[in-house]
Amino acid sequence: MSSSYEKFKKRRLITSYFSVVLSIFLVLFLLGILGLFFLNSKKLSDNFKEEIPMTVFFKNGANDSVMKAFAQELKTARFVKNSVFVPKEEAAKRESEDMGEDFMAFIGENPFENSFDIHLNSAYIRNDSIKKIEDRLKKNEMISTVNYDKVLVSLVNDNIEAASMWILYASIFLLIVAVLLINSSIRLSIYSNRFIIKTMQMVGATKSFIRKPFIWRSVLLGGIAAVLAVAALVASLFVIDENYPKLNIVQDQLMTGLVLLGVIVLGIFITWFSTFFATQRFLNLRTDDLY
Repeated sequence: MSSSYEKFKKRRLITSYFSVVLSIFLVLFLLGILGLFFLNSKKLSDNFKEEIPMTVFFKNGANDSVMKAFAQELKTARFVKNSVFVPKEEAAKRESEDMGEDFMAFIGENPFENSFDIHLNSAYIRNDSIKKIEDRLKKNEMISTVNYDKVLVSLVNDNIEAASMWILYASIFLLIVAVLLINSSIRLSIYSNRFIIKTMQMVGATKSFIRKPFIWRSVLLGGIAAVLAVAALVASLFVIDENYPKLNIVQDQLMTGLVLLGVIVLGIFITWFSTFFATQRFLNLRTDDLY
């Protein structure tokens, strides 16, 4: 009978520890994801900005020397990240593939112009900067038109700052929720041992002596949850880097390491803090209040 009871208590204790570790792990993992996302928000926004193309079309009278001179100019321009020359024959071929038929057979000539697809550096994807670049390019008499999505540029610049602020607010909110959830899990764990705490106190044990094993146990559980959260975050980073290599999300090792270290420190600190005050609360209660 006593053996069955001991096994029941042991299973119940393991279940309690598992629930505490799981709750701390989930909260720390979400915090870590938000922290990494916030630190890389500029990189993400820059990458999105640099995907917005600017297309420069040349008049049919522009010869190869004009194209080569312009290509060389783009290589030395600070506002250019990369550029690709698109011959009008290739543009017509793409259009035919998109339409599923050879449209040139109907019109009898190629209506397209030679062009350059230019991707600008993110610092220049602003309404004023990109307008100056457009005016500069149009000074070339052989350029017919310069096209880019003006509406998209405006939307990107208007919304990225707002999105960054919302991410910051969400991180602060989740941090508060994390503290409350972890604190609740720890307090429930301590609550199940309230009679042991009071019994130890009644036989003369000091408060620090009583708190010590509970604090060490909680810190250990918090450390395990933090390590698991860090492992999950590292795995997530490699998955993101494999699927989106342009972001170079694992290249900034210092900031990434600081976030991961912060997750571990936060997991240990919150569990220590919560356990200290939870045990202190039951130490200060009268015996009758335990019920």
